[in-house]
Amino acid sequence: MSKRIEVNNLNIFYSDFLAVEDVSISIEPRTVTAIIGPSGCGKSTFLRTLNRMHEVIPGAHVEGEVIIDGNNLYGEGVDPVLVRRQVGMVFQRANPFPTMSIRANVLAGVTLNNRKLSKSDGDSLVEHSLQRANLWNEVKDRLDKPGMSLSGGQQQRLCIARAIAVAPDVLLMDEPCSALDPISTLAIEDLIEELKLDYTIVIVTHNMQQASRVSDRTAFFNIAGTGKPGKLIEYNDTNTIFSKPSVQATEDYVSGKFG
Repeated sequence: MSKRIEVNNLNIFYSDFLAVEDVSISIEPRTVTAIIGPSGCGKSTFLRTLNRMHEVIPGAHVEGEVIIDGNNLYGEGVDPVLVRRQVGMVFQRANPFPTMSIRANVLAGVTLNNRKLSKSDGDSLVEHSLQRANLWNEVKDRLDKPGMSLSGGQQQRLCIARAIAVAPDVLLMDEPCSALDPISTLAIEDLIEELKLDYTIVIVTHNMQQASRVSDRTAFFNIAGTGKPGKLIEYNDTNTIFSKPSVQATEDYVSGKFG
């Protein structure tokens, strides 16, 4: 079940440095939202607050609310481990666990959450997750081989399979194609299109064409200069952002005048 995300007056800090200032945004269920903007404007930092990965960094903290399905992720007594089970994340660099087989990689999140699975339940979850990640047919005869034996594009889809095996509601993707060739990139983009039928997806991308291809809505972040906080400048339907943005800085960025 995908869920709506409501972000209210979110300020994101590294110790006392304000990295992202006063973001409020509503993300609808079963949509793909792209976050675009120049380097250093807080895109990935913002993304990591949506599953409390940001606070893994010493001194990092937030003020404000991130509400999913009516629950504030930063409310008192909320367990960040449970948050990260509900909100899966796929990183820029594919990161299969190097000592684990393909099968064990898919089940890693489930195992970490101390869920005991029978072999047959594990097998069916592995098959289902790899099918959802469009990887099953390529690896079904070598599930005991190391995850690292796969190509870069396959490793990224393996990480997506690992993320969806724990049955999250939301999938976050931090530049998931930046290290991939065009064919692998297309495979991931096709996969995003399929997965949004079941998940709310938020993707950070530097690739304008990718943002326009895969997303329903686009959020443009910008920064006034070094040492200044990143801010959400404009958020709208992707077609509007790329054809008729209402802010000049957005137009300059999507047309390639800076960034």
